[in-house]
Amino acid sequence: MVKYFLEEDSNWGVNVDEMQMRIKAAKDLGVRLRAITVINPGNPTGQVLRRADIENIIRLAHEHQMVILADEVYQNNIYRDVPFVSFRKVLAEMGEPYSNNVELISMHSTSKGL
Repeated sequence: MVKYFLEEDSNWGVNVDEMQMRIKAAKDLGVRLRAITVINPGNPTGQVLRRADIENIIRLAHEHQMVILADEVYQNNIYRDVPFVSFRKVLAEMGEPYSNNVELISMHSTSKGL
C-alpha cells in the first residue's frame, strides 16, 4: 500500500506531484501498483473533490495503468454547498484516451445517507 494525503490548504484536494513521487518511490522498490482508492465525498468531513482533482486522478491512473476504486457512498452527505461529481461522469466526459482505457469501479450504497 502506498498512502497519499489530501491537503487541507487546498480545500482537501490532492497534490498530483506528491502522488507521482510516492508512486515512483514505490516502483523503485519493486512495488507493482494495481489500483488507487478514492473516497469522495470524504467521511466524516463531507469534503468533495474538485473536478480538476478527479481529472488528475484519472490521468494518473491512466499513466500508471491502475484501476480506480471510487468509494462514492457518502455522495448524499455533503456539508457544504459544493456539488458532487462522480468519477464515472468525469471519466465519460474526458473522452479518449481515458474513457475506454481507465478501469473504474464506483461504489454506492442505499444503506448510507438515505
